[in-house]
Amino acid sequence: MIYVCPLSRVEETVNKTGAERLLSLLAAGTEMTRPAAIMAGNHLHLAMHDIAEAQEGMTLPGEKHVRELLDFAQDWNRARPLVVHCYAGISRSTASAFIIAAALSPKRDEQELALALRSLSPSATPNPRLVAIADGLLGRRGRMVRAIEGIGRGADAFEGVPFGLRVDV
Repeated sequence: MIYVCPLSRVEETVNKTGAERLLSLLAAGTEMTRPAAIMAGNHLHLAMHDIAEAQEGMTLPGEKHVRELLDFAQDWNRARPLVVHCYAGISRSTASAFIIAAALSPKRDEQELALALRSLSPSATPNPRLVAIADGLLGRRGRMVRAIEGIGRGADAFEGVPFGLRVDV
């Protein structure tokens, strides 16, 4: 199970779920303390901003980020949950959960997965650049991009509410 949450709820989510792996997607310099329950080797921090196009002074999500994310996901044995978070738990983290679920369940229908994401998180607005890069790397021929476009922008929210996304269905 993948749990998605905002930065403000990482410790709580890790403790409630018994997670042993943590994926953090935050801008460089954002303060974050790894929960004691997560060993350093089970924590991946990808430094990027939540943008879809290059902007001066900001780190655009790139192929290197997505490759690291996919490698981290492939190393996950799924015995215990993975927590994925960004600052608000709305964009980078929901995109990453979608990407990980698609990568680990390659026969899972992208549209069904996007609809599941939307039903679990009304505010989910997956970062389109992360999704597009993963779509190419996973050979999904635009299906991931179209699926996320199909669910549209999520409801306005300051922070997303934590939720769990099943990897295997």
